[in-house]
Amino acid sequence: MDYDLELDNVVEKIRKEHAQTVCIQLPEGLRPLAAKISAELEQKTGATIMIWAGSCYGACDLPLEVQRLGVDLLVQWGHKEWIY
Repeated sequence: MDYDLELDNVVEKIRKEHAQTVCIQLPEGLRPLAAKISAELEQKTGATIMIWAGSCYGACDLPLEVQRLGVDLLVQWGHKEWIY
């Protein structure tokens, strides 16, 4: 199954925020793609990409511990689209 991860939007956000260190958080079903996502984002932005290996049970499951790692931006993927 192919997913639309909107990586172009993520690249744009990383550049806009001038983020040097980015943490990506993926639900279990998307974790097999973590290395591919990380490599593409690093290649297109030059940022250091960290992969959060902890839980990701939805938008309320933010890894607050990343603040101690000096992360400039957290990108979280889920299975449903945000409704504004």
